[in-house]
Amino acid sequence: MLSLHGPEGAADHAGPSPGSLPPYAIWIDLNDPNAEEAERIEAQTGLRVPSRQALSEVESSSRLRRLKTGLSLSTPMITFDQADSQLKPLGFVLTKDRLITVRFHDLRAFAAVKTRIAEGDGPCATSTEIFLLLMEELVDSLADALEDMGADLDALSTRIFDFDVRARPSARPDDKRPPRRRDLALRRILRGIGRRGKALGKIRSSLLGLERIVPFVAAECESFSEGEADQRFETIRRDIASLDEFETRLSENVQFLLDAALGLISIEQNNVFRVLTVVSVVGVPPTLIASMYGMNFKHMPELDWIYGYPYGLSLITLSALVPIVFFKIKGWF
Repeated sequence: MLSLHGPEGAADHAGPSPGSLPPYAIWIDLNDPNAEEAERIEAQTGLRVPSRQALSEVESSSRLRRLKTGLSLSTPMITFDQADSQLKPLGFVLTKDRLITVRFHDLRAFAAVKTRIAEGDGPCATSTEIFLLLMEELVDSLADALEDMGADLDALSTRIFDFDVRARPSARPDDKRPPRRRDLALRRILRGIGRRGKALGKIRSSLLGLERIVPFVAAECESFSEGEADQRFETIRRDIASLDEFETRLSENVQFLLDAALGLISIEQNNVFRVLTVVSVVGVPPTLIASMYGMNFKHMPELDWIYGYPYGLSLITLSALVPIVFFKIKGWF
């Protein structure tokens, strides 16, 4: 989808002459463009529209390039509006007169910039100023994503460390029974930690891409930037640095919660083995007594006792109860 924008907002697609763009169309936004749209923009601007494959290159020399008339930039950018976040390439072609953006998913930052341009919120008379607006909104979107991630991790932390406190949401405060299907609850916690960890990795990739783009553009576009551009570039750079630190702390928190969840799983496994150990120990003495009296030797005094059978059953029962009482006193179950 192709959209054109000028200092006043959205622009018409038709220029003053056939095959031309409106002179006030500074920003050309290509959202998942087809071949026809890309060829049209290339013919009308003389600038090459990078393909998705070209924007997906990982080496810095491919992501940050100096062109004859401007700059070609690309970075992976996380999707914010889906439960299962994804990384998709985002590209910029920045010249003195034009800004071409190539993306393959909807981004709130782009919608926010279009609204700001239409409302006259912020300088947007040049391609560099619109580029700066996009950088500011992208950084703000990443900051919002990290804040939401922090809140999610706090909720996960509460679920992990209060795992044994309440049996059910409606349980009484003094009800300390363990929740049902503990294994299922722990698997859900692990899946939640894994999803947050994966999303943090994608946010980190997006931040790294912006962290490389901002100083490169600030150094390379001095010839066609003016006004407060340098100060705004520096502000964006500082914001990205602060988000890097915040993301690092969240990553450490994810690792801490993962260790805590694995510790809970280890405790649950130990509880299972402890129960099995108690059962096996309780069953050994009765088995020994029953085996002894089942040998059927000829001279066994108990065979002639009137109460030999009740005596044997009582001995078996007593030998099973003694270990149970012992382990109960020790608090093993």
